[in-house]
Amino acid sequence: METISENACFGGTQGVYKHRSDSCACDMTFALFLPAEAADGPVPLLWFLSGLTCTHENAMTKAGAQAWAAEQGIALVFPDTSPRGDDVANDDAYDLGQGAGFYVNATQDPWAPHFRMWDYITEELPVLLGNRFALDMDRQAITGHSMGGHGALTMAMSLPGRFRSVSAFAPISNPTASDWGRKQFSAYLGDNEAAWAAHDATLLMQEKGFDGPVLVDTGTDDQFIDLLRPEAFAAAVNARRQQATLRLQPGYDHSYFFISTFMEEHVAFHADALYA
Repeated sequence: METISENACFGGTQGVYKHRSDSCACDMTFALFLPAEAADGPVPLLWFLSGLTCTHENAMTKAGAQAWAAEQGIALVFPDTSPRGDDVANDDAYDLGQGAGFYVNATQDPWAPHFRMWDYITEELPVLLGNRFALDMDRQAITGHSMGGHGALTMAMSLPGRFRSVSAFAPISNPTASDWGRKQFSAYLGDNEAAWAAHDATLLMQEKGFDGPVLVDTGTDDQFIDLLRPEAFAAAVNARRQQATLRLQPGYDHSYFFISTFMEEHVAFHADALYA
């Protein structure tokens, strides 16, 4: 693993690291914040999965999460959103290809050789983190924004016992019924829509639910709210009688201004579960 940078941050360390990924068959970069408590032993870990067009850097620099994580003694990992490189397939559209991995394992060409973000996030990167850093991998939580909120919700419901809590900022909640989902699933997974269901938070809520607390915030002025379909996820939560807090925040849009406004509450939400 190559250390790109390490900076003192709220008494801890904000690092950026690069490594060769077996899952994605390319170099991958991630950011990791370790609070001061990590110097004395393993600390809980909160994942932040980012949205379309983002790298590891966007949330690391814009979400304002480190201050609240330091206060709670929690580590933060910010993975990239897709494989990258000259030999990695791409598309001219911002919502397909590099920067738009959608946290699935692609089965279709030209995406299949590299676009295995599900395996990267759920299998490869956790092992790498647990072996290298002072992290308590028995205490994990997950959050994300937009496409990353989709990833956080689907992973939490698909991996029982892995995450103690899940939250999301403006998640793509029902991608099988949205242009932010149908386009990408068709490209990455093929035309068999039965294969898409495993990556739809609304359908997973109907089928499985989540054994723990759920928090979702979406802005009422989100310019993409019709693509996010928060009402579909809310209906599934209500039908299942799932423990969840679903909030529509008046006047907020899809930006990092929205995320940073509510980040303190989300970190505190996860801290309650991680230290329970």
